[in-house]
Amino acid sequence: MSMPSLGLTILFVTNPQASCLFYQKILNTKPIEESPTFVMFALTNGVMLGLWSKYTAEPRVESPAGAFEIGFPVENVDVLYEEWGRKHVTVAQKPTDMDFGRTFVILDPDGHRIRVYKLHGEKP
Repeated sequence: MSMPSLGLTILFVTNPQASCLFYQKILNTKPIEESPTFVMFALTNGVMLGLWSKYTAEPRVESPAGAFEIGFPVENVDVLYEEWGRKHVTVAQKPTDMDFGRTFVILDPDGHRIRVYKLHGEKP
């Protein structure tokens, strides 16, 4: 039996259009699908990022945002932190060295955690 690959991550959001603008700003790309209740981005590694209205999702969403995080590996954490800082994002953790590598965390409009990281000794 083979292991399935991750193809889609969905974040349940209050306002898909407002979240769309936020993700367009930080990802520097436009969505490939957009409706009043759902927006989808195609990330460079082939994984899709969906933003679905928590009011229309089935089954009903009962968990609050921030219970997990999505992560983006990068070559230079500090450079991206400075770039995103100019876009006035909400910072939950400034760049810091942790046991796994260098990292920072920002929050999207709903409070979903977005971790940017560079693992020790690995290329993204």
